Amino acid sequence: MPKIAGVQSGQIARIDRRNRIPLALQIYDRIRTAIDTRALMPGARVASARVLASELGVARGTVEAAYQRLAGEGYLLARGPAGTIVSPNLPVSSRGVPEVHGLALGGASAASHGRETRSVASAPPLPLQLGIPALDAFPRKVWSRLAGRRARATLPADFGYGDPTGEAALKQAIAAYLLVSRGVACRPAQIFVTSGYRASLALAAAALLERGDAVWIEDPCYPPTRAVLECASMAVTPVPVDREGLDVTRGRTLAPHARLAVVTPSHQAPLCVSMTAARRLMLLEWAAKANAWIVEDDYDGEFHYAGPTLPALKSLDSSDRVLYAGSFSKTLFPALSLGYLVVPDALVPRVDRAVRAAPGCGARMTQAVAADFLAQSHFARHLKKMRLLYAKRRDWLAQALRTTFGERIEIDQTRGGMHLIVRVRGRVSDRTLARRAQQAGLNCQPLSERYASARAGEKGILMGFTNVASLREAGAIVRRLGEAWAAD
Repeated sequence: MPKIAGVQSGQIARIDRRNRIPLALQIYDRIRTAIDTRALMPGARVASARVLASELGVARGTVEAAYQRLAGEGYLLARGPAGTIVSPNLPVSSRGVPEVHGLALGGASAASHGRETRSVASAPPLPLQLGIPALDAFPRKVWSRLAGRRARATLPADFGYGDPTGEAALKQAIAAYLLVSRGVACRPAQIFVTSGYRASLALAAAALLERGDAVWIEDPCYPPTRAVLECASMAVTPVPVDREGLDVTRGRTLAPHARLAVVTPSHQAPLCVSMTAARRLMLLEWAAKANAWIVEDDYDGEFHYAGPTLPALKSLDSSDRVLYAGSFSKTLFPALSLGYLVVPDALVPRVDRAVRAAPGCGARMTQAVAADFLAQSHFARHLKKMRLLYAKRRDWLAQALRTTFGERIEIDQTRGGMHLIVRVRGRVSDRTLARRAQQAGLNCQPLSERYASARAGEKGILMGFTNVASLREAGAIVRRLGEAWAAD
């Protein structure tokens, strides 16, 4: 059945031809119920009488009779060639929403017009939430212009499935960006577009590993890394991270026959330390000698605030053992659901086979708009703007924390990343402090939970700063945090 305004007509109460109530009255009653219960919102456009009659299998005059009565009672407003809409001046009804939602009428429904739905869908990130870029600073007008231009230029062939490895224009734009900005030299054929980091890691595991293979992960680590690998039935080995990054020597001791290592060398997730040059070379040497692979998760390598931006580990990879995973969730916006995996030349056929056995990589139109955003230098300008903005917002939050808590806290001084690590002096655990903050509507996280063994891990509170819009807002957030932590 046709799907209109997010509701299938087969999901609603059907017209009952055996009922003694006239069909026009049944249609009238159901549309009025949809309006009264706000399944159809004021201003929503309803389907034409011809379209609705065809969908319901009734005469056009039957629908027109129902529409005329609704218009006469003020529920609908006819606008000639512009169509018929629900009257925008209707009072709020006290009638409850029925179990079966209103009639699918071809206009906008509560999903697009309802106040309750809109407030949930458009809710800003909670204060101190991790991993969310500055949504208020994204160039929405530029993106909308590019999307509109792409939509107008769409050809019939563009409605097909496309290349499962990703749109050629996007892969070309990614290759150019990586060479200039991250020092990663690759051909577009080596790039596989995915729906994000998790999909990229799952793709690498499917192409390279067998069930039960040993894999090094960082300890502490980004939780989805472990989840994806364990879901793929890999033997996950947490390897300690110190101030120099992943301890390769410990990894060799803990799992000497590992087939893969997953690392975040630019800004370790979550400690934000950068892997030293000596450790990088040691890790590459291990992979080459062990015939193993490395997945480099460069999730926010662009956001470096002190000194030059660090090169990607992949740029040092003379033995071609590194698979480079990038994502636009942190650099653009999470709803884009777009990432990519750069693989060594020798792995292209193997990864290509894995891709063709996996779900698709995402909407072609979205990929085309992202390609334009990169190719026309909007991406580079956006990143430059975000580096300056994030440095400022990080300072605002750190200043507010020091003003409120003074010597009771210590803030890790890292050179990059999208969050702060705050160490709180005292006997209260970081889990308890994080829980109290969350109960106050502040979405910070305990560092200890990122370790394989929370008892052995360091304690601290992870606080995102990217959406702290001003020093004043930072002060208000930290005062709420202080009140939450002072509560019994």
